[in-house]
Amino acid sequence: MPSTPQALQTLPPVAAQALRTLGENLAIARIRRRESQRTWAKRLGISVPTLIRMERGDPGVSAGIYATALWLMGRVNALSTLAAPAEDKGALESDVRSALKRRAVRSAASVEARLGRKVRQSSDKKANS
Repeated sequence: MPSTPQALQTLPPVAAQALRTLGENLAIARIRRRESQRTWAKRLGISVPTLIRMERGDPGVSAGIYATALWLMGRVNALSTLAAPAEDKGALESDVRSALKRRAVRSAASVEARLGRKVRQSSDKKANS
């Protein structure tokens, strides 16, 4: 019997629970479609024992099998949004911190000089009007 990969042994509990929920949802979808395990497994191209493992949320079942099951349900498009950069709050926070560190610190005199120029420019425009 093959040994369990280290990544599966250290799976965070919240990730394991998410897989169990996904498996349960896939089982419910199969049952609602009135498909037997044998028929659904055949459509997925897997064995019935692998289907049972998937429906239990076994992390050892390949992502491709989960993706195929989602495809059979008409939900495969949901996969592309799972790690969408726009939804990656941790990376966004990191980008903002990096930008703040790189930003040039302006001295108070520099800010005042810029503000003074803008005030003078607007008063010159009013005087010329």
